[in-house]
Amino acid sequence: MIKYNLISIVFFFSIARSYSQIEISTSLNDAIYKAIDKNTSIKNKTIEIEKLNLQEKGVRNKYIPTVDANALYSYFDSNLTLDLPASTIPIVNIPLFNDKATYANSGNFFIGSVMAKTVLFSGMQIPNGANAIKQKAIGTAYLKDSEKDAIIKDVINTFDQLKLINETEKLINDSDKRLQTETKRVTKAIEQGLAIPYDRDKIKLALLELESKKIELTGKRTLVYKKIQYLTGYSDSEINNVQYDLIPYLISEEKLNTENKQEIKALESFKLASEYLLKKEKGTYLPTVGAFGGIVYSSLFDLNGTTSVVPIINQPLNLGLNEFSLSPLWMVGAAFKWELFAGFEREHKVHEAKLNIEQVQNQIDDAKQKLQLLLENNLINYTVLLKKIDIATQQEKVANNNLNLASKQYKEGLINVSELLEAENDLFKVTNTKLNTIIEERLAAIETIITTGELSNKLSK
Repeated sequence: MIKYNLISIVFFFSIARSYSQIEISTSLNDAIYKAIDKNTSIKNKTIEIEKLNLQEKGVRNKYIPTVDANALYSYFDSNLTLDLPASTIPIVNIPLFNDKATYANSGNFFIGSVMAKTVLFSGMQIPNGANAIKQKAIGTAYLKDSEKDAIIKDVINTFDQLKLINETEKLINDSDKRLQTETKRVTKAIEQGLAIPYDRDKIKLALLELESKKIELTGKRTLVYKKIQYLTGYSDSEINNVQYDLIPYLISEEKLNTENKQEIKALESFKLASEYLLKKEKGTYLPTVGAFGGIVYSSLFDLNGTTSVVPIINQPLNLGLNEFSLSPLWMVGAAFKWELFAGFEREHKVHEAKLNIEQVQNQIDDAKQKLQLLLENNLINYTVLLKKIDIATQQEKVANNNLNLASKQYKEGLINVSELLEAENDLFKVTNTKLNTIIEERLAAIETIITTGELSNKLSK
C-alpha cells in the first residue's frame, strides 16, 4: 500500500502543476516506435505516398523533351497493270494503248530518323495536374500520422492492461499471504479449542477464490502478451523489460481545439487537390503548343522496272535506278492544337470537378463538428475519471484502515471471520477499481489529445 500512497502524492502534486504532456518511459517509447515501424498499414501509406510522388514527377517531366529514333527498311516487288482508252498518234497513225500495259517493279527502300518533341504550353494542365497529385500525397501523409496516433494509443493501453494484470496479481498475492498467516493462526486456535473449523473453512474458501482469480489472470496475461507481440514484434523478455509507473495522465483544458487534427488537414489537402484538378480541366479550353526537331535519312535503291512491249519500238523497256537518297533532312518546327468544340465533354468534367470540391468541403464541415463534439465528450469523460480516481484513492485509504482494524478485532475475538474476509475483499475491490479507473483515465486523456491532433507532440520521456 505504500506504493499507492506514493503514487497518490505524485498525482496530486501533478494536479497542482497542471501540465499537458503524456509522460512515458524510454522503454515504452521504444515499444511505441517499434510498433509504428512494424505496422503494415503505415508501410502501405508510405508506399502510396512514394507512388504519388513518382506520379507528380512523371507529370512535370512532360516538359522535358522526348527523343525517338525510328528506322524502316522495305523490299518491294509488284506488278502494275495499266489499261487506258485506245488512241492513235496523229499524222503517223500509230496506235496507242491498244492493249493492257504491264509493269514489273522491284526495289529497296530505307528511312531512318531521330526526332525530339516537347510541350511548350499545355494550357496550365501540366502544373495544375502535378500540384493536384502533390496535395493528394500531402493529405495521405496526414492520414498516416493519424494512424500513428491510433498505434500509440493501442500500444500504451495494451501495456496498461499488462500493468493492471501484474498489479492485480500483487494484490492477490498480498491477500494470499495475509490469509495464509491467518490460516496458521486459526489452525493453532482450533487445536487449543479457541476457534472452530468453520473459521478455517471460510478462510480456505477465500484462498480458493484467490486461486481462481490467479488462473483467470494467467489467461488474460497470455492474450495481452500475444497482442503486444503482434503490435511490436517483441519477445516475452523484451515485453518484461518495458517498465513505467501506472499514474494518471494530466492535461490542461485550456486552448484545446481540433484545428490540427490530421483528418481535417488531410481533407483540406484533398480539397486543394480538387481545386487544382478544376483548374486543369479549365485548361483544356486553351490551346496546346509544342515544338519538334530532328534529322531524317531516306533512300530508294536497286530499283528495277520492266514494261510490256512499247509501241513504235515494239519491244519492252528495262528501267533501273541505282540510288535516290535524301539525307540529311533537318526539321525544326512548332505545333499548335486548339480544340474549339469537344461535344460538351469539357463542360461536364469542369462541372464534375466543382462538385468534387463541394463534396470535400461538406466532409470538412461535418468532420469539424463531429470532432468538436468528440473533443468535448472525451474531455468530460477525462474530467469525470480524474474525480473518480480521487474518490477511489480515499476509498482505498479507508478500506486499508478498515482491514487493519478488522484484523486486530478478529484477533481479539470482537468480530467473526466473515467480517474479516469482507474487509479483505473490500480492500481488493477498491484497489482494483482504482487501478482500472487510472487506466481508463489514461486512455481518456490520450483520446482527448488525439482529437486535437497533438499526441505525437505531447509525448515526453
